[in-house]
Amino acid sequence: MKLGAFSVSLSVKDLHKSKDFYEKLGFIQMGGSLEQNYLIMKNEATLIGLFQAMFDGNMLTFNPGWDENAQEVNPFDDVREIQKHLKENGVELDKTADETTYGPEHIFLKDPDGNMILIDQHR
Repeated sequence: MKLGAFSVSLSVKDLHKSKDFYEKLGFIQMGGSLEQNYLIMKNEATLIGLFQAMFDGNMLTFNPGWDENAQEVNPFDDVREIQKHLKENGVELDKTADETTYGPEHIFLKDPDGNMILIDQHR
């Protein structure tokens, strides 16, 4: 199963302070905007998302169909295929994708310790 680009999505209290901190660690902004209350930061192949007032807690994020530069990869496993595989293997989903659609969609699930996982397809 191909989950796509991996990042950690962090819920931050002050986006400006977090941006400054991660820039000191060598990250550069590659997406999002301060006005939209989120930034995607990159250091080599490592990605983190900084999100202010968008969700509670932190989560692991996968983007099917994208690489770490937000470039399309082919072939890729559609989020609906991933969902089907997870369901067939007894994984409970907190939010499911509409299997009658195609294109952008997402699912949420939790690992055994309650850590949130977002599989977020943008294409």
